[in-house]
Amino acid sequence: MTRIRHKSLECSPGCAVEATLQLIDGKWKGVILYHLFQGTLRFNEIRKRLPNITQRMLTTQLRELERDGFVLRTVYPEVPPKVEYSLTSRGQTLEPVIMALKKWGDEHTQFQHGHDVCVE
Repeated sequence: MTRIRHKSLECSPGCAVEATLQLIDGKWKGVILYHLFQGTLRFNEIRKRLPNITQRMLTTQLRELERDGFVLRTVYPEVPPKVEYSLTSRGQTLEPVIMALKKWGDEHTQFQHGHDVCVE
């Protein structure tokens, strides 16, 4: 489970912000979530959208998102195995948060020239 610095969110009004940021922190989680808002994707489809992520890092990030209840991993009994990733209802609640981050980034960073998501 993601480590939250405070055992209770009653410590200050900002603790909930800290807890939220810890759940979606890292270079890739927000971008993975952004792509999953568009629908269910297979592992290699996600990887193609994030060409600079390693297979190991994508696997790690997806496992953490699954563990925290944001992503559902569905394995189909086929040969070769088919695995799909989609957002849970909890994951879908992050859409306004991620889209607000994207909007802010579009307006205040060097990536504001029509790029959907920076994949650097």
